[in-house]
Amino acid sequence: MPAADEPRLVLIDLLGQTLRVLSAGHEVFRCRVSTAKNGIGCREGSGCTPWGWHRIASIVGLDQPIGARFVSREPSGEIWGGGAVDGDWILTRLLWLEGLEPGVNRGPGVDSYERYIYIHGTNQEDLLGVPASHGCVRVSNADAMLLAGHLREGDPVFLHPRGDTP
Repeated sequence: MPAADEPRLVLIDLLGQTLRVLSAGHEVFRCRVSTAKNGIGCREGSGCTPWGWHRIASIVGLDQPIGARFVSREPSGEIWGGGAVDGDWILTRLLWLEGLEPGVNRGPGVDSYERYIYIHGTNQEDLLGVPASHGCVRVSNADAMLLAGHLREGDPVFLHPRGDTP
């Protein structure tokens, strides 16, 4: 991963279900993700993963252990131990995304931030690589720790629906 002062760009391939981090034009990290089972879309209430340019608005949970569960962006006190549980838990870290394109992923009816779109750890790591979320970008809990430790608020994120980019 890049040093704290190096520029970073996060690319999320919504078709290929991958997340890549680039620094100085070079890939420094790649992992599998799970985006929305409802597909790609920016509309509020769609259950879809938005596309386009975003930035990391905030990173939540830096002081929490791996597997910590969050409810309304607050630690619940529960720690996921790897077993089966009901529901789509938000775990370990969450990187809250803010859309940067008015009318696409920012503003009334399409606002990614108001839709609470995150990159976050999941209790359904077995579904990484398969669209299965309710709109967020799920990553493994180990990857959530790594991303939150190396990315910064303000880093750009591009969610692209066209397949992997070079």
